[in-house]
Amino acid sequence: MYPAELVKPMREDLTKFGFEELHTAEAVENALTKQGTTLIVVNSVCGCAAANARPGARMSIQNAKRPTNLVTVFAGVDKEAVDKARELMIPFPPSSPCMALFKDGELVHMLERHHIEGRPAEVISENLIDAYNEYC
Repeated sequence: MYPAELVKPMREDLTKFGFEELHTAEAVENALTKQGTTLIVVNSVCGCAAANARPGARMSIQNAKRPTNLVTVFAGVDKEAVDKARELMIPFPPSSPCMALFKDGELVHMLERHHIEGRPAEVISENLIDAYNEYC
């Protein structure tokens, strides 16, 4: 587990833009089974989360069509919540960072770490925006 003071600014990189932090399996299950669309970001301390994933997620929500709900869990910190999110993302293997879009409780779009690592935030944002335009 990472110390709270270490991850605080990384958490705020999303929460100050309207993402709700989820810390329990129950909170994840409730969020991801809501009607409408929900984007969940599995946040991480790694460099690709800082340089690519979080900025890409933030840029994507400037789109006219966007998810109804924005949530995040933190790998290496919110173990119970991350485990539940990953369970709901099956058949995709666990990775962090990653992002998943759910519509009416069904997984409809997934960005795994290999889609994020080494790609500019703008490309990640465009990928998410394409999904928002189709599902939101």
